Amino acid sequence: MLRRDYPGVDSPIAKALEVIGERWSLLIVRTVMHGNRRFGEMQENLGIARNVLSARLQRLVDEEILERRAYSENPPRYEYFLTQKGLDLWPALIALLHWGERYSPEPNGPSRLIVHKECGGEVSERGICERCGKVLTARDAIQVSGAGRGAKVPAEAAGHAPD
Repeated sequence: MLRRDYPGVDSPIAKALEVIGERWSLLIVRTVMHGNRRFGEMQENLGIARNVLSARLQRLVDEEILERRAYSENPPRYEYFLTQKGLDLWPALIALLHWGERYSPEPNGPSRLIVHKECGGEVSERGICERCGKVLTARDAIQVSGAGRGAKVPAEAAGHAPD
């Protein structure tokens, strides 16, 4: 089994990897960020084994990246919400998304886009709206289908009221 720490390595990147470097962790954070907060939704979205998801969720809660909130008492069921520490991972996720699109592109174009909720502009790898130039946070953006899925920017993400 691989170690989870890096003895003798004094690096903020190594310390971050101790917390979020496991392959499912950032995918779980991304899934919660896109509104899939319940265990079953996450499992379906990611195709992850129940025991692995359960262990990773607990680790993310222990590290204060996610907060667990009960939505049912009988049977006990929980939803997971990002803490500020979790929301602060958004720039890293955006950078990884763009890196993946650049070096492992999908043949029909990206299947998802991240756009600015206010104006519908695409979000750059630096987290800046390419339409209005605003520096964005996770709360300012929304995921929409990309060209690989027949892109449509929802009206609310294009600065228009829904019909």
